[in-house]
Amino acid sequence: QVRLVESGGGLVQAGGSLTLSCAASGSIFRINSMGWYRQAPGNQREMVATITSGAGTNYADSVKGRFTISRDNAKNGTYLQMNSLKPEDTAVYYCNIGALPYVWNTVAYNYWGQGTQVTVSS
Repeated sequence: QVRLVESGGGLVQAGGSLTLSCAASGSIFRINSMGWYRQAPGNQREMVATITSGAGTNYADSVKGRFTISRDNAKNGTYLQMNSLKPEDTAVYYCNIGALPYVWNTVAYNYWGQGTQVTVSS
């Protein structure tokens, strides 16, 4: 069983900063991709940022230059530094990993955290 626990969400004023953290635990042989997604009320879940095992990153156009994703392989963790926050960044943010639970797995499984609320006031 793989468990993802997010933290760091909260209420912040526009222009402020927050850092989200995600720690993965359980049966994990190797984590390939890690990422952050968000879902605002009435909207579909959307990709915010992803990072590969080789530290290659990808960002949604709406957050480029403001958000930075990173990972700590020793801690099975990923982080999202969010600067210059805007009211439109308000959403529930979800951590996601693509991981192989055991050494004999050949296909990575997709795992999600429970989500953490980020609210940006104007």
